[in-house]
Amino acid sequence: MATNTETTAMATAKIDFSVTGETLQFGNNEKNILAYWKQINAFETSNKLSKDRPKYTFYDGPPFATGLPHYGHILAGTIKDTVTRWAYQTGHHVERRFGWDCHGLPVEYEIDKTLDIKGPEDVAKMGIATYNNHCRQIVMRYAQEWEDIVDRMGRWIDFRRDYKTMYPWFMESVWFIFKQLYEKGFVYRGFKVMPYSMGCCTPLSNFEAGQNYKDVDDPAVWVSFPLVDDPTVKLVAWTTTPWTLPSNLALCVNSNSTYVKILDKTKNEVFILMEKRVSELYKKPDSYQVLESFKGSHLKGMHYTPLFPYFADVKTAFHVLCDDYVTEDSGTGVVHQAPYFGEDDYRVCLANGVINKDTGPVICPIDAQCRFTDEVKDFHGQDVKHADKAIIKYLKEAKRLVHQSVMKHSYPFCWRSDTPLIYRAVPSWFIRVEGMVSRLLANNSKTYWVPDFVKEKRFANWLRDARDWAISRNRYWGNPIPLWVSDDGHEIVCVGSIEELKQLSGVSVDDLHREVVDEITIPSRLGKGLLRRIPEVFDCWFESGSMPYAQVHYPFDTRRTFTDTFPADFIAEGIDQTRGWFYTLLVISTALFDQPPFKNLIVNGIVLASNGEKMSKRKKNYPDPTKIFDEYGADALRLYLITSPVVRGESLKFKEEGVRDILKDVFLPWYNALRLLIQSCDQLKIDKKVNFIYDEKRLYSSMSSNTNVMDTWIVSYTQTLLDFVKQEMDAYRLYTVVPRLVKYIDMLTNWYVKLNKKRFKGETTLEDCLVSLNVLCYILLTMAKLMAPFTPFLAEYMYQILRKLMPQSSSSSSEQELSVHFQMIPKSHHSLVNKNIERSVAAVQTVIGLGRVVRERKVVPMKYPLPEFVVIHKDPSVLKDVESLEDFVREGLNVRKVTLSQDRELYGVEMRAEPNYPTLGKKAGAKVKLITQQIRDMSDADIEKLLSKGQDESPLTTIDEVPIESEDIHIVYRVAKQTQYEATAEQGFVVLLDYTADASLKDEGLIHEITSRVQKLRKEAKLIPSDDITVYYSIEPQTSEIARVASEQREEIEAILKKPFVPLSNLKNKENSNVVINKKLPVKDCEIDLVIIRNA
Repeated sequence: MATNTETTAMATAKIDFSVTGETLQFGNNEKNILAYWKQINAFETSNKLSKDRPKYTFYDGPPFATGLPHYGHILAGTIKDTVTRWAYQTGHHVERRFGWDCHGLPVEYEIDKTLDIKGPEDVAKMGIATYNNHCRQIVMRYAQEWEDIVDRMGRWIDFRRDYKTMYPWFMESVWFIFKQLYEKGFVYRGFKVMPYSMGCCTPLSNFEAGQNYKDVDDPAVWVSFPLVDDPTVKLVAWTTTPWTLPSNLALCVNSNSTYVKILDKTKNEVFILMEKRVSELYKKPDSYQVLESFKGSHLKGMHYTPLFPYFADVKTAFHVLCDDYVTEDSGTGVVHQAPYFGEDDYRVCLANGVINKDTGPVICPIDAQCRFTDEVKDFHGQDVKHADKAIIKYLKEAKRLVHQSVMKHSYPFCWRSDTPLIYRAVPSWFIRVEGMVSRLLANNSKTYWVPDFVKEKRFANWLRDARDWAISRNRYWGNPIPLWVSDDGHEIVCVGSIEELKQLSGVSVDDLHREVVDEITIPSRLGKGLLRRIPEVFDCWFESGSMPYAQVHYPFDTRRTFTDTFPADFIAEGIDQTRGWFYTLLVISTALFDQPPFKNLIVNGIVLASNGEKMSKRKKNYPDPTKIFDEYGADALRLYLITSPVVRGESLKFKEEGVRDILKDVFLPWYNALRLLIQSCDQLKIDKKVNFIYDEKRLYSSMSSNTNVMDTWIVSYTQTLLDFVKQEMDAYRLYTVVPRLVKYIDMLTNWYVKLNKKRFKGETTLEDCLVSLNVLCYILLTMAKLMAPFTPFLAEYMYQILRKLMPQSSSSSSEQELSVHFQMIPKSHHSLVNKNIERSVAAVQTVIGLGRVVRERKVVPMKYPLPEFVVIHKDPSVLKDVESLEDFVREGLNVRKVTLSQDRELYGVEMRAEPNYPTLGKKAGAKVKLITQQIRDMSDADIEKLLSKGQDESPLTTIDEVPIESEDIHIVYRVAKQTQYEATAEQGFVVLLDYTADASLKDEGLIHEITSRVQKLRKEAKLIPSDDITVYYSIEPQTSEIARVASEQREEIEAILKKPFVPLSNLKNKENSNVVINKKLPVKDCEIDLVIIRNA
């Protein structure tokens, strides 16, 4: 494929763009645009030009640079770039700074894998300073790749003035935020059962625990607990976590449910379990006998024999408790309680005095790496998950195992290490969230989300169930929690800045990481010796949730006021952030200021592989983004993504052919419209010696006197489009805007351009040609500006080409004119709107579309003219609309005559009603056969009556008590008697096409066959209309109809080609050096030999 954008690549030379081919290598063209942006310092220049405008604030959610960007990042980046470009082009100054999440598990987990670190002991051996230094070295591992991808996709954002959560100034602001929350009473230390990562050896917050569920097979065991008063009677409990059984301290039942004492006939043992759960354990009713039934409350307080001896001396334990959380839909209705390994277990045991917050006992016999301690001597040192088999074996040998199986269920895994989570009680520092739920919901209601259902359903539901947020992590590479505590825990000092730390400790620091601040002590003011910092660091989500404040070093940086950047006008991320960044932003801003942190939010869905699976590097089930950029261009990928359901919060199955189709269906037609304009201007210069200069003022002033309907239509349609796009972009509805823009390009290329080619080429009058070129230039320039936020590369290319057609005074030196991205989105001119013509053209488009359907049905190519096209409609005003544009119907369908009529019966057109089974079948059920027959038996009068009903009237009719709506039937039109017409219908129109052709019409079709072959050959030779050439031909067999037409209609063929069309026998030397191309092509049942000579 030829390169179509010629670029002067010298470092100091100006990069120039031109149209030189029938297609464009979009990937290469975009690289040239990137070079041009670099040459004019585009992003920085745009910021300089807008510095005095109203501010539009955007927060960029910080990614980790320890992994490469994927399609999810490209999607979110495209949405962010589109909206912020739009904001800029509608008169705002938009600060766009990139941010990086640098701390936390993603980084530490990589180091742990690399250095084979198993737990805290290994870190202690090497020292926190060494460990954190390793983290610091890899934290920006892929930063350059991120910058390259972001740059290549056309996104403008500032990497030089980025924020990193590991910058000391950012960390200091996080300390300040935390101190504000601490002083407001939001911070407390608690002992709670929390999700705990076995791989990362740290607790996680509840929202982190919900990010990575997997379907797994776990052991399910039914275990017996003999009653102390009657050891022959045994309670049966069920669990899928056998490893928690050594820590069992109680059993729990539902006091209101019915329980039964049964005799197991096979084992000859007596068991107690919930009546509704018996069938789960006993598939055959005759395998057991019910001895007694009673309410669960009857069991309360009964003591049982412990499973294991380890904690048998706990005097408050080993009896039956009651609580409503025990349900009738799983297990046995008897739930084993290990209070330090389950939230409900902890709550129930605490409420019933089995354990005490202050005095314990704390039965949590596992270490930081989730291995059993020596308190559980039989399983000491074993990983809890791996110990399941040994525990089951122990139960079997102790005759306490009633039954075992394997259960497939959804189980939470660590989002970073991908290891199973367990629930365990750990001391943590919390932010009180449960008490501010109503305020969170109130602030959420003040925000605007696209799509709205994510805000109202998914996010609001999450907020209603919000738990206190565990913000401490037992890790190393993170922002240290700035709490200094006395040895007895009663004196606590919260530090809010580097200066405050210096004043309290006498130590001045320029970094706040653990290796620096852990050794700093603060003298007690209460005579308690030295206060030492607690060992925990912040959850990295606390840092990203603090970014609105920390990115501007609030409140320490006085160069600008914080209110300039808060709240954000706009943010955007994936739907997974409803439990992540969106949540933490809202919690912190509500706690600090009782207001939302952002005004507008777009939530995108997930990009999946083409087969619907999650994209996976291991499976290689998606194309490399850089390959897509090179082959199709970033614009094609951008437009593919933002025209998909993914911008409405739904999932997208990524298909490479979808990107390719954007190129074929949108970009190439758009490019060809530009190419036609440039070629027409070049031809005008050659033929008429007239140099076309675009005149926007003339366009506005002349439209009132412009008699060309299509000019009036496309200009009016453009104003309507401008209004629509502004309205929808103000509402952040990209999913309605982009399809409309794509449709507009279709209207431009497939209607306006196709129906006006003769005018552009100067085949009417010079004045008409200039008017049409001025209109086309206006449309293309408006499109370039309007599409710039969505397709920044192609819009820039279009603009740079069009700049050459503008008066030199307005486009030569001004910085504002250097890029389409410095231009404002055009405003609509309501004086140019003509709704009547828009309506008329819409009617004509429907009619022409129907005519094309009939042509395809009868396999009559568009190049062959046909004698008559009949348009039937009941409404005379609609027919008048079509009549006003009758010439376009004739040209658009290549027919000699257009007939308009209100009388369907005059042409013998009959209607027949047919059922639409997909909708009718659902509502009609067994009656569908009977109703189908009645629908088919409808007369013309019956059908007319249905069609006469308004759109709001429902139902259309009722048959056998079944309401019939418009979607339940469709109307089939056919010509009753054998005629030359073929019929079809839609939107109230019935059209008939006479598909018979006389000799003269057939000759016209053959002329088109010849000229189309010549034009294709000219394209193949990369010739342009202004090239001076002669076309020589010969046709075999010479007795064929097409040879006759070539000879008899040479003048007509030459008029179409605008070039000499000469028999090949007149060419004396076929080996002439001026031969551009020579080819034999099939045409009908013949062969045409074409030779194109460049005239000397």
